[in-house]
Amino acid sequence: MRLKTLLWLVALMPLAWCEVKVTNVEVKPRWPWNGKVDITYSIECDEVDDEGKPKDVYVDFTGIDHDRNREIRMKSFTGDGASETVKAGGPYTVTWDAVKDEPAINSSAFEVKIHASFWGLYMVVDLKKWTVRYSADGPNLDDDTCRTTELWLRKIMPGTYTMGSPSNELGRDSDETQHEVTLTKMFYIGVFECTQKQWELVMGSNPSLLKGDMRPVECVSYNMIRGTGSTAGAGWPTYGHTVDASSFMGILQEKTGLTFDLPTEAKWEYACRAGTTTALNSGKDLTSTGSSCPNMNEVGRYPYNQNDGKGGYTEHTKVGNYLPNAWGLYDMHGNVWEWCLDWWGDYPTSAVTDPQGPNVGSTRVLRSGNWNFPVRYCRSADRDYDYPKLWYYSGCYVGFRVACWPLAQ
Repeated sequence: MRLKTLLWLVALMPLAWCEVKVTNVEVKPRWPWNGKVDITYSIECDEVDDEGKPKDVYVDFTGIDHDRNREIRMKSFTGDGASETVKAGGPYTVTWDAVKDEPAINSSAFEVKIHASFWGLYMVVDLKKWTVRYSADGPNLDDDTCRTTELWLRKIMPGTYTMGSPSNELGRDSDETQHEVTLTKMFYIGVFECTQKQWELVMGSNPSLLKGDMRPVECVSYNMIRGTGSTAGAGWPTYGHTVDASSFMGILQEKTGLTFDLPTEAKWEYACRAGTTTALNSGKDLTSTGSSCPNMNEVGRYPYNQNDGKGGYTEHTKVGNYLPNAWGLYDMHGNVWEWCLDWWGDYPTSAVTDPQGPNVGSTRVLRSGNWNFPVRYCRSADRDYDYPKLWYYSGCYVGFRVACWPLAQ
């Protein structure tokens, strides 16, 4: 068997002078193979709470299917190590029902990653109470609070990927030069595009042209999201995540004490791809650029599935209506364009680490395509742009997705 186990080690210096370590890991597929995998691990951390008790540590599991070159959403667990949080100590035990999560999985061709930190796989912001909690489980789509009164974000671990598109990708543009990108810091990104109700709870009004509480907010400019201050909202990357206090991100930062902002273009594409290298984050490519594309029909709203019964006929639709990617992120293809932090500019021609885009520019980056543009604009690698004081193509086509950095960066 060529089963591998990778341990994630994270030092959380800004909040605690403590290193959280996953140790003594053993991963054993049951043999004869019956779809079950036994995992044991221990946690090392000296950090304690105000009462002198060990702090809760969130443990996340990630599977890599090497046969299909993509991540597996590991959800089906039993055992004392499968709870949302654990304390320092162990060994803890977990039994993973691999074939329940991935029926076609081969026991000799997958990898398991284990990561531990003080932050859970999902961050949840209550926009009425202004509290923040963490969860090991994703949102319940049958409960609309995840699209209205709560803001759900998913933890994205550091990694290296190839940004841009190969020369033979259908629908490719010349500005998508492939280059290696390494991201060194963990971050969170919205499970959904920011909805109209979420914007209204933060800002007090809804600027959208096509109304719907659970639809993505649109008619929002980059300046409305971050502000116009030369040393604040308009100052990326020189002034980092500093934003105007009255902007959407400024209010989120003030109410929570956390660094909320737009994602960089590199982080957006990394999160969108979720380990894939294809045009779509489902692991599939386009079948057409000028007509209906069955593969796009699965993952997002665009012109040729506007009447598929998933709401919002001939318009954008409620977030979370289509298939998520392997990291549980929805609507990263189509529905509305999404603002990114970066000034628009040419890609580098060599490998880069934690890129922030050009230092100056006149337009900011847009990603994801939208509900009324051809499918070629909805690809993972597609890029577009607009002036930060405007919203692209008559208003109702541009929104955004919230990101968060619990660690200083």
